[in-house]
Amino acid sequence: MSKKIKSIKAKEILDSRGNPTVEIEARSENFLVKAGVPSGASTGKLEAKVIDVGQAVKNVNEIIGPQLIGKDPCEQKKIDDFLIELDNTENKSNLGANAIIGVSMAIAKLGAMSKNIPLWRYISQYLEVEPPNIPNIPLAAFNIVNGGAHADNDLDIQEFMIVPQSDSFAENFQIAKDIYQSLGNTLKGKFGEIELGDEGGFSPPISSIKQALNLITQAIERIDTNTRKTKIILDCAASQFEENGKYQIGDSLFSKEELLNFYSDLISKYPIIALEDPFGEEDWQGFQLIYKELGDKVTIIGDDLLVTNPKKIKEAAEKTACNGVIIKVNQIGTVSEAIEAVKLAKSFSWKIMVSHRSGETLDDFIADFAVGVGADFIKSGAPATPFRLAKYNRLLEIEQEICIN
Repeated sequence: MSKKIKSIKAKEILDSRGNPTVEIEARSENFLVKAGVPSGASTGKLEAKVIDVGQAVKNVNEIIGPQLIGKDPCEQKKIDDFLIELDNTENKSNLGANAIIGVSMAIAKLGAMSKNIPLWRYISQYLEVEPPNIPNIPLAAFNIVNGGAHADNDLDIQEFMIVPQSDSFAENFQIAKDIYQSLGNTLKGKFGEIELGDEGGFSPPISSIKQALNLITQAIERIDTNTRKTKIILDCAASQFEENGKYQIGDSLFSKEELLNFYSDLISKYPIIALEDPFGEEDWQGFQLIYKELGDKVTIIGDDLLVTNPKKIKEAAEKTACNGVIIKVNQIGTVSEAIEAVKLAKSFSWKIMVSHRSGETLDDFIADFAVGVGADFIKSGAPATPFRLAKYNRLLEIEQEICIN
């Protein structure tokens, strides 16, 4: 049975926001796989560079694809290194991150099929950690209220996520769906029909962060009878409301110390277990401050600050600025580099959260990736809309696969 790459082709598709993105089709003699490339609205300055979709498609079809024919898809690191060398830029701006990551994801899928094992197990084996990663479904953080760059409202916090705490993903998924529906009914009763944000969360016409949290915690109390109760994670995306070292939330302008006090007050009142990007992407002092004051109470997660980049993760560890990291494979540009970022963060005993993007495809790659790397959390938006449900439905399948095996 031949497992050599026979062809790699790209074409343009539309993402969940209706914007063009790249889809890769990779073939061997016996298998065909597809990989859809996501895109972000809230992006860090140091992310791998997305180029014009038409040019990215052309680069795959005319430059990348022909040079990978005949290669072994099971040699992920070797192929990813070849793609990086072929691009020959620091941020993948020559061939385009949206071209390179699509190819890298497709290669991983083809490699797993060639070995006749699930993608999550293939990634787990590739991780090469001791002891080997024990398959486990990460806790899911469901985005049920959208603000910031993901919604057309006046909420400055970008994502309000709920994290059910049952032992089974299937149970957590059901709890999240029930809380989401309960919150939706409440919002409809208060405001009429509510628009959804980019990630499927409700986008109510409110500006008060505490009002949003009150509505969410009330919905939790109505639904979740679990003694551990559903927790909350906030993606603050503070770069969106930072300017010249000050932070504007509503009508209030905060210094670093005042913003820290604002977060501390929220944590004292609500079941918040993590804050993502609580300060701007270049505000190392702010991250160090909040880690020192609150790092023993909640996880301080870097996203725009770290952009899935091992160099930035190492810097954050040296500066004691974080104890958690967002992993987005398209932020760094290859599957191998994303895995290296996970391994490094794990070496610091950080929490790992694998994440989708606001502009998603129906590709469920990150579900297998999150299980394969042993992530603590995964976020893929609300428990609604096909683009988000694709990842959650795949996690349901993986849970069954793990139970069977």
